[in-house]
Amino acid sequence: MNMPFYVAPEQLMKDRADFARKGIARGRALAALSIRDGILICAENRSSTLRKVSEIYDRIAFAGVGRYNEFDQLRIAGVRHADLKGFTYSREDVDARSLANQYAQLLGQTFTHEMKPMEVEILVAEVASDPGGDQMFHVLYDGTVNDESGFTVLGGEADTIAEQLGQGFDADWEVANALQAATAALSGQERTLGAEDLEVAVLVRETGRRAFQRIEGDELAELLG
Repeated sequence: MNMPFYVAPEQLMKDRADFARKGIARGRALAALSIRDGILICAENRSSTLRKVSEIYDRIAFAGVGRYNEFDQLRIAGVRHADLKGFTYSREDVDARSLANQYAQLLGQTFTHEMKPMEVEILVAEVASDPGGDQMFHVLYDGTVNDESGFTVLGGEADTIAEQLGQGFDADWEVANALQAATAALSGQERTLGAEDLEVAVLVRETGRRAFQRIEGDELAELLG
């Protein structure tokens, strides 16, 4: 009987992490910012039909970068989990923290036990009645959860984009100021992104039960100035 090749666990995990990071880096980045009016999510996305930013529940949004089919599966699973929990208990029992933990368990299980890890990073964001209560959870391909404050960036060149965005970040920004800053950071030094290149949504702080609103078309172009 042939003996299987031995691969050290450390090397196996490193290879899987490198594979996932390379796949994620090929995608376009997104930024999420906690501002005066809520939480703004701005993603570079030229498709008018394939969404990177979506509503999960009343005051909770989901965003993903990497392989679309993989993070869309996660989005659907999150919607089902939130609906079931809200129906079984109460709508107030559905929160971003529990959803992020569910995602972390699923991604961690896949990363550890499956041959191919998911090539995704996801964001679960929940808006509160004041900026200090906003929650943003950045979940990595291996199930690691980062509790972000103020702003976060997912996807390729995230460190460079975050550095530029952090230089002037202000939690008291209006939507237009935050959108222009996020777009400038996503564009970098050599490109210019217009309304047709972006997917933008806001979790609006002072609305009723449902906070998720998309910004599109003429409204988006006007806010970009």
